[in-house]
Parts: sequence; structure tokens; C-alpha cells
Amino acid sequence: MKQHRLAAAVALVSLVLAGCDSQTSVELKTPAQKASYGIGLNMGKSLAQEGMDDLDSKAVAQGIEDAVGKKEQKLKDEELVEAFAALQKRAEERMAKMSEESAAAGKKFLEENAKKAGVVTTASGLQYEVVKKADGAQPKPTDVVTVHYTGKLTNGTVFDSSVERGSPIDLPVSGVIPGWVEGLQLMHVGEKYKLYIPSELAYGAQSPSPAIPANSVLVFDLELLGIKDPAKEDAAK
Repeated sequence: MKQHRLAAAVALVSLVLAGCDSQTSVELKTPAQKASYGIGLNMGKSLAQEGMDDLDSKAVAQGIEDAVGKKEQKLKDEELVEAFAALQKRAEERMAKMSEESAAAGKKFLEENAKKAGVVTTASGLQYEVVKKADGAQPKPTDVVTVHYTGKLTNGTVFDSSVERGSPIDLPVSGVIPGWVEGLQLMHVGEKYKLYIPSELAYGAQSPSPAIPANSVLVFDLELLGIKDPAKEDAAK
């Protein structure tokens, strides 16, 4: 997290906090009031995820009041830079610790999961089990397939699901994470697999969203519904 990003986030939250203290309710009637609340809510969640859950709302409000009232600031710029740097360092240390813990937990999960009946481990480290067998065609790397899926963390938390949305998706076999690229080519149309994807075959140390921590093992319930026929697609145009 860059310093200017942290500063901007704090500034946005400050705008919301400045108008009231934690014991005073605010009106949420007009579009501007509702939008203001939304900004505070979203930024507050973001800051909490980055470990910034101990900000002093009164100090934030005081900073806004001093700036708006053109009063002399109570801290020198050098002190503020140092404070932001400390928060940034703390956030980075927290994320590094979480990443290490996630990697260790993922390794342990896969080691235990590999011992379960029906679970197959490939040379790459991908684990899968066949939930429903079928005799349909198998996709190639150049194919576009139609699938239904539910993605979970190893604790069962769902982070994405075409099933819940009620709409399958089309995607290129070679255009997804490595664990899917390999898993899809093992499947036959009509089959359902459960994929257990090591972090290095998913997103690794780069978290794609707050819902998926860095170094996470991902679990997918995956159904291969069909393989697109380019000739028919072109004829339909």
C-alpha cells in the first residue's frame, strides 16, 4: 500500500467522520448524505482489511476542523509523514504475516486432502476428484467452454459462484488461472469435478480481491457444460 493511497483513504474517511462523533446519529435521507455514508462505509472496510482499525475518529475530526477553520496545524508535516510511514509499515508487516500464515495453512490442507479417497494429485500439484462422470468431448487449450462453478476458500467461504448468479459463463480454456487450464482439459463435457488448486496455480502472493487472501488454496466445484463450436458461432452472426 502506497503512502498516498493511505493518505487519500484516511482523508475520505475523515470527511465522513468530521461531521459527527461516534455517539451521534446522522441523517441519511438525501442522495448526498447516502453517498457520504457509502464512502465512509467502503473506505472503513478497506482500512480495516489493511489493519487500520484503530484510527481515532476524534483526532480525524480535529484535523478536518483545523483545516477548514484555517487554524495552525497541531503537528508538523514531518511528524505527519512519519506517522503515515509507521502505519504503512504496520500494514505491510500485517499483510506479510497473513500471507505466510495462509501459505502454511494451504500447504497443510493439501497434504491432508491428498490422503482422502478419490482425490488425485497431478504432477503440477493440482488436486481433483471426479464428482460426476460423463463421456463427452474433452476441451483443448484453444477451445472456449461453458461452465458452472462455485469458488471457495478452504474454510468453505464462497468468494464467487456462477451457480448463485444463476448463469453459466463462457471462457477460453487458456485464458484462466493455471489450475483451471489444467483441470478443464482433464474433464469431459457433462462431468463435475472438485478442484483443489494450490496458490501457485491460482493467484499466488498477489491477492486479486479482499475476498481471496494472498497465497490461498482455492476450491472449485466445476461443471463442464459444453464446448463452443466456432463454426456454429460464425454461422449465427
